[in-house]
Amino acid sequence: MAEKIRPITKVRLKWVKNRGLDHIIDRDTSIKASVLLKNMILRAPKPSSTLSSRFLAPLQKTLGLTFPVLRFLRRYPTLFTEIPDPRYPSVPTFALAPTAHLLHQRELDVNRIHRQDAADRLARILMMCNSRALPVKSIIPLGYDLGLPHDFLTTLIPEFPDLFKVVRKNGFLNVALEKWDDKLAFSELEQMNKSAKSDSQTRGGFTRPSAGTGVGAGGGLIFPMSFPRGYGAMKKVRAWMEEFNRLPYLSPYEDVSRIHPESEIMEKHVVGVLHELLSLTIHKKTKRNYIRCLREEMNLPQKFTRVFTRYPGIFYLSLKCKTTTITLREGYRRGKLIDPHPLTLIRDKYYYVMRTGVLYRGKAAERLLSLADVEMEKEKNAEEADWESEDEEFCEGTASDDSTGSDND
Repeated sequence: MAEKIRPITKVRLKWVKNRGLDHIIDRDTSIKASVLLKNMILRAPKPSSTLSSRFLAPLQKTLGLTFPVLRFLRRYPTLFTEIPDPRYPSVPTFALAPTAHLLHQRELDVNRIHRQDAADRLARILMMCNSRALPVKSIIPLGYDLGLPHDFLTTLIPEFPDLFKVVRKNGFLNVALEKWDDKLAFSELEQMNKSAKSDSQTRGGFTRPSAGTGVGAGGGLIFPMSFPRGYGAMKKVRAWMEEFNRLPYLSPYEDVSRIHPESEIMEKHVVGVLHELLSLTIHKKTKRNYIRCLREEMNLPQKFTRVFTRYPGIFYLSLKCKTTTITLREGYRRGKLIDPHPLTLIRDKYYYVMRTGVLYRGKAAERLLSLADVEMEKEKNAEEADWESEDEEFCEGTASDDSTGSDND
């Protein structure tokens, strides 16, 4: 395939804080920590099923918390019950509250019903890899974002022997793709463009592809974009968008070994790979460090973070919670997931339960979850009424031409 080796002439936009998405990231960080702690306690030796603060204290960074784990556990007594250690009474020990057990059971029900969906997500991740395999240690951090069961290695993988196999490579366990499935080798962007119904249709601030083919003027598939306020009307931005969309689109599942790594076609392919990866996550976001583990397998450049800053209409890069999180902008509207996965709805109930700060026992715990449904619906309606703009003030500086980028990974 003939391709141009010069980089795309693009407009470099200064980073703009999005308080709406930052709030979601902050909230979801607490939810994730609660779910991970819940799973750890459930894996604790029976019959006590408790874990001491001595074991949990060093996990602050692993859980993504910005304050001590002990303070986090004590902040949410609706999920975690503090009890004295039988051998060392002065050492705080924690068990799960009744509400946490109920939420866990609902998670299990969702995982059981949607196990095929979880298997397809993992299979598509492996299909994007050069070796069609990934080390288990690289999948585990992504498991929460992909909606995989916490024990996927012993439950999900054996249930789908036609899709997966476990192999040992270089001394590490790897999950490998057993069989290529052509039905899964279609990206979310391809499906989105295929289902587009009107020319240049705009919904919720996102530029939608044209009808029928869903392609730009030059034949390339169109990425939904939503720029910070004011950027979308700039002539330089519009020209850049048109040039980018005219480029041919190579599926993340295609072999690109013959494509020059410095070409503009390869750059659009990298954008497509990152777009697909985030589309496969149930929250439409993940941490940059998790993507770094996949860099070589997915043919990503060494400084792939530049892609997120070069294409702020597609991705939002957040520094919230002392880490770098990448969010797919098109996945959210007015502070809510546009197409929430059933598992994300269960996790939203964690947040409601955490905020109550009141202990519920027995049937009262079930009533609390019923109240969570009602309150979540009220909050959704209120936020949609009050939400005027997710994008906040610009950081210092103005837009300028940039053909190489200067952001470090």
